Amino acid sequence: MTCSVLVGGAWGDEGKGKCITYLCDNDKPNIIARAGVGPNAGHSVEFNGEKYGLRLVPSGFMHTDAKLLIGAGVLVDTDVFFNELDYLGKYKLKGRTHVDYRCSILTEDHKKRDKGSEHLFKKIGSTGSGCGPANSDRVLRTAKMAKDIPELEDYVSDVALETNEAIDNGEDVFIEGSQGFALSLYYGTYPYVTSKDTTASTFAADVGVGPTKVDEVINVFKAYITRVGEGPFATEISQEEAEKLDIEEYGTVTGRRRRVGLFDMDLAKESCMINGATQIALTCVDRLYPNCAKTQDYSDLSADTKSFISDIETATGVPVTIISTGPDLKDTIDLRSELL
Repeated sequence: MTCSVLVGGAWGDEGKGKCITYLCDNDKPNIIARAGVGPNAGHSVEFNGEKYGLRLVPSGFMHTDAKLLIGAGVLVDTDVFFNELDYLGKYKLKGRTHVDYRCSILTEDHKKRDKGSEHLFKKIGSTGSGCGPANSDRVLRTAKMAKDIPELEDYVSDVALETNEAIDNGEDVFIEGSQGFALSLYYGTYPYVTSKDTTASTFAADVGVGPTKVDEVINVFKAYITRVGEGPFATEISQEEAEKLDIEEYGTVTGRRRRVGLFDMDLAKESCMINGATQIALTCVDRLYPNCAKTQDYSDLSADTKSFISDIETATGVPVTIISTGPDLKDTIDLRSELL
């Protein structure tokens, strides 16, 4: 039985939603816990032919036997939370989805301050969801907590206690992080970053899990890199060049067009080092190598694809164990058994 943390390797948008969906549907963990900043990050999920965009509820929701928990380190927008419960109604989230009573609550004032900030909204490129001001209020000890909100009364719990008891009882726990390593307040391209740390260590702390209880850290990279908002981007290419590669993407939360760049080996190496990655999941391989689309067996990958994967493993010292070759769950090559 394991406790795994999934983390984005770059500036978000790495395909974490697809990886989380695959791993939770395949491995069926007992608890799926959401870590990260809050509703300023979206995960795109495709399951049984339907597409979902989520900002708070864990992306492994389709595993209906799992508890879905939101850790104390995550900012909660009650409107987003209840909208997603209704939106995913057929998956019977009510009764198994809980928010840690210590979560800070996002308010309309936080959103107003975010969007009204020349620095945050216009220079940094904030999503305007209020997360920066809300985290500022938490630091100032003026933020409201989930336990103080009557409408959340039936949805609050002690997520840290539930998660640790599950681990101690030999159950599987899956912690899904949001955003990406290069958006970390400490290790990212400051000041063009999000409002807290976004590494695996902090994701574990977000749900109350100590470092000795984490077994696996899965670092997710896209076969190319994208970024929404301002900030340095060493391997960026023009949108015209991206279009020639048939790459055009838009942010799940903001709808803004993503900047596109080539895979950055130096960034990948640093990301794996600081996150303590034990495995790499590589997504959108089919976008960079169309001849590999929907491939489900590693031996069927083209020689140049295998060479690219080998280069990543050599640079980072971390094995690539999950390879996504399409949006469908079945379009996944799973090499984890080779680690055993």
